[in-house]
Amino acid sequence: MTLRVVFMGTPDFAVTSLSEILAAGHEVVCVYTQPPRKSGRGQSLTKSPVHQFADVMGLPVRTPESFRKPKVIDGLEALNADVACVVAYGQILPQRALDAPREGCLNLHASLLPRWRGAAPVQRAIMAGDTQTAAQIMRMAKGLDTGDIVMSAIEPIKPTDTSGTLFARLAQTGAQLWSPVLAALSRGGLQSTPQTGEASYAAKIDKAESKIDWTMPAAKLDCRIRGLLPSPGAYFMQGDKRVKVLKIALEDGTGKPGEVLDEAGLIACVSGALRLITVQPAGKSAMSFEDFARGYQIKPGAVLS
Repeated sequence: MTLRVVFMGTPDFAVTSLSEILAAGHEVVCVYTQPPRKSGRGQSLTKSPVHQFADVMGLPVRTPESFRKPKVIDGLEALNADVACVVAYGQILPQRALDAPREGCLNLHASLLPRWRGAAPVQRAIMAGDTQTAAQIMRMAKGLDTGDIVMSAIEPIKPTDTSGTLFARLAQTGAQLWSPVLAALSRGGLQSTPQTGEASYAAKIDKAESKIDWTMPAAKLDCRIRGLLPSPGAYFMQGDKRVKVLKIALEDGTGKPGEVLDEAGLIACVSGALRLITVQPAGKSAMSFEDFARGYQIKPGAVLS
């Protein structure tokens, strides 16, 4: 049975799900996404990735600034949708909006709920050193990511994963859940299970977290840096310039926190060491640490700040 679907999403992560729902043959009656935002050097208005994909597919798009306005929910109710599929939309939906579709709203979340409810579940899972996460579809409820789970797919977190690589896998894994979930919904057989266990919250990444603290143990700092890649990224200071760290490796080493231990970028932490493989000084292209060190006259024994 074909369902009348409202899709709500904004970033690239959500595009894969929208594509999968269309491929399953469901009628996407409208796409809701965040309004165009200024971006780039020219600060021109840019449509979200979901908006751009919807335009290519010829789907109607709405970009309300907020669902707090009754007329916005009036418009959602008038669509007479069977269900709303929500993926990283970026807005809180009031109860009236959650109740607008006949079968309510389903949300794809990138964590093993109730662990890492909130805004940055992928980043927080890596930063915490978790060894696994999940893509889960839940029935949306009033609380923050508190709804009952309808389908899950476990995803291992690799020791070399960044938030970018993990996001890419979870986008695919999560998108593949929509077809069986919507098929079960159309048959009236979609089952759900309440979340169990201790909840944790994935707070939005604060800019202050991006500054590298060499007094952390290397293993924990490795997780933090990988969780912040590719955005917003982690950095250290060279004089008055930020140097973004793009690629690292966890190794053995002993020295003062921040001490450069060799010419190939081995940096001591309070315990253990990290090798900086690729860095990017502000305003410059990415380069190897060796090239960076030669250009800035950084030698073994120097201490990074």
